[in-house]
Amino acid sequence: MNPLFRKTYTPQQALLKAANYCAYQERCYKEVEDKLYEWGIYGTDAGEILIKLSEQNYLNEERFAKAFAGGKFRVKKWGRNKIRQELKQRKVSEYCIKKGLAEIDDAVYVETLEEVARQKWDATKQPNIIAKRYKVYQYLISRGFENEFIQVVLNQLN
Repeated sequence: MNPLFRKTYTPQQALLKAANYCAYQERCYKEVEDKLYEWGIYGTDAGEILIKLSEQNYLNEERFAKAFAGGKFRVKKWGRNKIRQELKQRKVSEYCIKKGLAEIDDAVYVETLEEVARQKWDATKQPNIIAKRYKVYQYLISRGFENEFIQVVLNQLN
């Protein structure tokens, strides 16, 4: 959208709009801050809005990290490394990242890794077993799973 025709909001309007934005789904501070900048709210006004949203419990970084980690793991079957990287990119604190990743049950995590590995193994049409292992390994690394877990699962697949 052309910045000349973009609607600007007063801080009070932006607070209401941001509250609705946060009520729709869990958001991190960075997402809300970016949205405020998009609406033409900068500096202390943006900071005050973020504080008010936090006080009213619309914004909660720990709750966001838990919801994000759980959702990406269950729905997209991402590994812990990819989830951690994405949360860091969204400027979530290390404490909240650890809390979010702690929501992922280890037994379910390994089951999911085995399921994803089995699906990729079956889908990979590679006559050479070493090349097939490498392709599956690369895929699992790209999905964010840890090397030590991948090695165990790949040894079971052979």
